[in-house]
Amino acid sequence: MKLGKLISHSFLLIGLTLAVSPELSAKEKVMTPELLWELKRVSPLGLNHAKTHVFYKVTVPSVKDNNFSSKVYQVAIKDGATQLVENYKGLMADRDLSPDGTKKLLHKPVKLNKVLAKERYASLTNADAYVFDDLDYRHWDEWNDGSFNHVFYQDLATEKMVDIMPDEPYSTPQSPFGGSEDYIWGPEGKTIVYVSKKKAGTDYVSSTNTDIYQYNLAKKSTKNLTKNNLGYDKYPAFSSKGQLAWLQMKTPGYEADKSDIIIKQGNQDINLTAHWDGTVNSFFWSKDGEHIYFIAPVDGTQQLFEVAVANNSSEPANIAQLTNGQFDVNGIVGEAQGKLIVTRNSMNSAKEIYTYDKKSKALNALTKVNDDLYADLNLPTVKKRMVKTKDGHDMLTWVIYPPGFNKNKKYPTLLYAQGGPQSALSQFYSYRWNFQLMASQGYIIVAPNRRGMPGHGVDWNHAISKDWGGGAMQDYLDAIDDVAKESYVDKSRLGAIGASFGGYSVFYLAGHHDKRFKSFIAHDGVFDLRSMYGTTEEMFFINYDIGGAYWDKDNAAAQKSYTEFNPSNFVGKWDTPMLVIHGGKDYRVPPGQGIQAFQAAKLRGLKSRFLYFPEENHWVLTPQNGIVWQSEFFRWLKETL
Repeated sequence: MKLGKLISHSFLLIGLTLAVSPELSAKEKVMTPELLWELKRVSPLGLNHAKTHVFYKVTVPSVKDNNFSSKVYQVAIKDGATQLVENYKGLMADRDLSPDGTKKLLHKPVKLNKVLAKERYASLTNADAYVFDDLDYRHWDEWNDGSFNHVFYQDLATEKMVDIMPDEPYSTPQSPFGGSEDYIWGPEGKTIVYVSKKKAGTDYVSSTNTDIYQYNLAKKSTKNLTKNNLGYDKYPAFSSKGQLAWLQMKTPGYEADKSDIIIKQGNQDINLTAHWDGTVNSFFWSKDGEHIYFIAPVDGTQQLFEVAVANNSSEPANIAQLTNGQFDVNGIVGEAQGKLIVTRNSMNSAKEIYTYDKKSKALNALTKVNDDLYADLNLPTVKKRMVKTKDGHDMLTWVIYPPGFNKNKKYPTLLYAQGGPQSALSQFYSYRWNFQLMASQGYIIVAPNRRGMPGHGVDWNHAISKDWGGGAMQDYLDAIDDVAKESYVDKSRLGAIGASFGGYSVFYLAGHHDKRFKSFIAHDGVFDLRSMYGTTEEMFFINYDIGGAYWDKDNAAAQKSYTEFNPSNFVGKWDTPMLVIHGGKDYRVPPGQGIQAFQAAKLRGLKSRFLYFPEENHWVLTPQNGIVWQSEFFRWLKETL
């Protein structure tokens, strides 16, 4: 079936589902896949020089053209007046420009290793082979071609470029997600501070030890500022007073460790958040250099906090939570006019730019690019529910109810399993795992903050490591069992869905659910821990979280993972329909994981389906593939639930 026909057919199925839904008035619209892919996406760019306006980009997807287009606008902080900006270059501060305006920072790839066969064999120009002598041969969704990102500075008068990492087989920015935030000018422009993991091959993929380096332009010398810490050091930023701060994780190899704010005072590194039972996502210096604002997960949301930067104090730094509500504050853009400029979203609304007034403590929307679309929709209801786990913990669980919810009716209900495994299940707004869309098709969604998630204390966050199939799986069952006690839940129509670790969870629950569920959907899930260990690319993650190599028979934690917690060991108990989805360029959880699961389900004689995206990675990013994903998702649920 051609793509256009597939999309039309799937929309018809979804349309039919909505047309017969008795809870909705004929005059009321709800979120659909088409509308989800009409939503405009807001990305803040920064403040103008006078700090009176915020520049932001609005990106619009086109399903027809299978691409995105964008325009830049500015909005006045004072009154919210908005206008299109044709050219904003030069109108806002350029962080890559040196303080004296004579030099500019940039990064670009430098070819150092001969990996391609045609580079090794000059006469074989059509050869497309790669030759690798070590690990780090591929990462996220790309194969290593022997290039490394290096930081350069350019003299704007002479246009001369200087590589500050000459001949080093290391990268800055950090792949796959690092950008220009990985390098900054020192306060006087005499130094450049940058982040790098100066390891190669097997050492590189087995370590989280990024460090912060300081390059002296005059001496052409480099100093490691964080050599005593063997975990992550990242996101360096200077205050208006020239004081350096960064985020740090202490535990080597543990990518989800508690993340703290470190400041440098003389020769001392001071941990401002060591005493606080939480983890920091990002931070921003106050204009006066006396405080640091930061964002952190808390109680199933992400909120704005403030910590005082006390000099020469032996007392723990004072930390205050500034915002509180059923939403996520997920980015800090800047500070102006007594306000912080932030971004905010919730499960019912995509990201917009807000001001936070430091006196009134109020959050007010600056941009409202999707308000007209949402105004026409009957929205789901999102409620917080506390569930008592089997071992006595109070677990926060989000429950999302369909538009027009009627407690006297019965609804099919989906257990949502979050990925990560240590990522916050907050008030996020996804263009794939969109609870607003799912609930609008008539499903109740149960989304538990099971152990392993940040925002509920460091111990709860760490509890999942080396225990993937233990407490977290029981948390899922406790959550669905608790909500299923309600009269409005149709216990004969329960499903479980999830991606990444959530996909692992689905595969594992398929062998341990005692016939609770009638349907499963797993996207980019880990199916077999042995083959996962042999094909994934960041070894530090699986070494820490699973416990180590499958051949290490003396490693009790690892052996428990490969026996008791390995979904493939329990396929003999699978008895429920399974939709398996996978991306062909997913090298974190390689496509063989999904292929093995689909093949196992089919050979077990189960109703099953394989949805494969050859050009997508761990996510689904293109508009038409996004529509296909949503269409097949709901088609499967219609058939099986």
